This record gives sequence, structure tokens and C-alpha cells, in this order.
Amino acid sequence: MPTPSLTALPIRRLTHRDLTACADLSEDRGWPREEHKWGLLLSAGKGYGIDDPDGGLVSACVVTEYGPHGRPALGAIGMVLVAERHARQGIGRRLMRHVVSLMGTTPLSLHATPNGRPLYEELGFKTTGRAEMVRGRFTPDESASDVVTRAATAEDLTAILRLDEEVFGTDRTHVITRLPAFSDQLRVAEDDGRIIGYAAAWPNMDTQVVGPLIARDTKTAKALLASLAARTDRPLRTDIDVRHEELLEWVKARGLESVAFNAVMTHGITELPGDWRRRFAPLTVAAG
Repeated sequence: MPTPSLTALPIRRLTHRDLTACADLSEDRGWPREEHKWGLLLSAGKGYGIDDPDGGLVSACVVTEYGPHGRPALGAIGMVLVAERHARQGIGRRLMRHVVSLMGTTPLSLHATPNGRPLYEELGFKTTGRAEMVRGRFTPDESASDVVTRAATAEDLTAILRLDEEVFGTDRTHVITRLPAFSDQLRVAEDDGRIIGYAAAWPNMDTQVVGPLIARDTKTAKALLASLAARTDRPLRTDIDVRHEELLEWVKARGLESVAFNAVMTHGITELPGDWRRRFAPLTVAAG
């Protein structure tokens, strides 16, 4: 039987059973396998993929929806991958067109690499921001911060969710409630008993990724980041909105180095909702 044309292969929903195939696809493109992250995205979001008749996946991506169930206020697209052997044949474009069509009038966001950006522009996405990925071993600051931080408890969850929705601009309870199990650390910053920021650090290959990082101001963001760094022996990695120049300068002075820049792109909205001044780093660029 002849192999069907790649453009005729059906697009289907991915499930947790596809986790290994998704990690294989990441590895095929020279990305880390990132099984831990794929697990979160496939459970909290909706995965879409095309099966390779010869086994594995031809292509995959994940959409994480935020806001009211059935009426999302925002969809974050991530992990858009095409197997190397099928690259440059229009498959990524076809999968993205499918997802954008499925999402209808829902505003969309994504973080684009320089290579991916032309495709997204072709599909109507506009660059509305920029994030810088930094990585390295964090050297503690000599001066002690007067911002109080501590490990989050179950009792903090309501306040964390309230703060997160205010800053992120829409409800993402189904993702944030997974953080205690997903993260190695979840910490809050307090002022007079009130939570003014929170941050998580989660395992990704040989690093701890810091995200989300939400804080009242830069001083609070620094304190949270330093408190996470003090409790791990792994290098840190995070993606910081380039408008937070002071925080970027500070982490670079503390040993983290610039790795890459991604364009923050939106479709159907001119900028991301919420308050960027208090949103320092996403949970992951794949999910916003």
C-alpha cells in the first residue's frame, strides 16, 4: 500500500499516552526530551499531533487555554515541532492553521524562536514583546534582602490564585493548582502577612527553571529568585520579559548568562492581558 501524503495524514488530539513520542520528537529536533514539562502540558492543555505511518510523530504542538471553561480568554501555543525528516514540507504550517482555526476568536499567544517567527507572522501573529532566556549558577548577593519569603503552604493557594489572576489577566487555576506537585519548590513573599509575590522552581533536565515569577516589584522578584537559588544545587534557568531591565542586570551580575531571545507574539489582541510590571517570568514559554 502506498504511504499516504503527509498533507493527508489526520491531525488528532494527543494524550498522556503520547508523552514518550512527544519527548522523542523533541530529541529528534535537538531539543531536550523534557518529559516532566510535556507531562504538565498534556494534562493541563490540549495536545495536537500527526502520526508518522512509520512510527512516532510527524508533528506536535500544545495549546493551554485560560479563563472560563468552554469560553477561554486566552490560548497559549507551545512546543510546535516537526520531525527533522519531514521539515520544510508545510506540515508545521498545516498543524498551526488547524489549531488557530479550532481556537476561533480566542486571543492567542506564543513565544517564537527566530526560525519560527516567519511562519507565525504568515498566520497573522504580531510581535508584541520580547523575552530573554538566562541560565547559570546563581551567586548569592552579599546584602540580605528585607523581603520576607517562605515555602508556600496549602493555606496560601487561594491568595496565590487571586494574585495570579490579577497579574496574569485571566484565570489559570487548572495550571497553578498543579504547581505543588510539578515543582521542586513553591515560595511566597509576604508583607505584613499579605502575599505580594510567588515563584516556583521546577526540574528540567540538569537545571531548575524559575517560573512563574510574579511579584509586587523588582525587589520582591529578586528576593524570591534568590530564595529559590539558595535551596538547589542545580543551575537556574528562566525567561525574563526584557522590559524588566533591572532584574536582568541583577541576575547577570549574579552569574546567569544570556542564552537566547524569543519574540512574544499575539493573535487577536495587541498585547497580553494583565500587568506586565508584576509578571517577571512565565511558568514556561510553552504555556505562558
